[in-house]
Amino acid sequence: MHQPISMISAHEALPGRSAPLRVDRAHLVFGRAFDQPLDERLEVASVALGCFWGAEKAFYRLPGVEMTAVGYQGGFTPNPTYEEVCTGRTGHAETVLVAFDASRLTYEAIVGHFFESHDPTQGFRQGGDVGTQYRSAIFTHGDEQDHVARAVRHDYGVILVAAGFGPITTEIAPAGPFYLAEEYHQQYLVANPAGYCGLGGTGVSCPVGLVGR
Repeated sequence: MHQPISMISAHEALPGRSAPLRVDRAHLVFGRAFDQPLDERLEVASVALGCFWGAEKAFYRLPGVEMTAVGYQGGFTPNPTYEEVCTGRTGHAETVLVAFDASRLTYEAIVGHFFESHDPTQGFRQGGDVGTQYRSAIFTHGDEQDHVARAVRHDYGVILVAAGFGPITTEIAPAGPFYLAEEYHQQYLVANPAGYCGLGGTGVSCPVGLVGR
């Protein structure tokens, strides 16, 4: 019988390293260097929805998004490698960092697209990808993002239950350090158009405009 999957604690985490991983090439969609500072007018969102190869693709195509990156967030191990994250002993989720122009795309729309792009009721897995690194999570940057994320999660949860799904398991927590993933993971499905993508939504629409009614 398989052991149930559970999150590790900080004292169980791998030690990691002090040096961050580097991505020397430019973004394959936006042409920006990964170490180029973001424009101050841009807002940042952090979302985890399963394997980050397909998850990143779900966001860099949105009008108003100006930069994306994939990495590791929500855990304990500093500057982890992909192999370490896959052991479940870093606590991190595979996460997409999304920089967007809030005058063209609202954070609420980002959260709605996040919920529609995967099944947020599956716990520590997404489809055939199993492990705490594949959990559904929103890592918020400030109180306003936290309010919006929780409001949308609540209202979409009601809609999903009415459609016959279980309760939403999406974690919402303040954003901690984001550790950039290895270069070959960045825009993986641009470099490998026939590559694996295990994401699939529920088919249930998440309406925007829910917050502040």
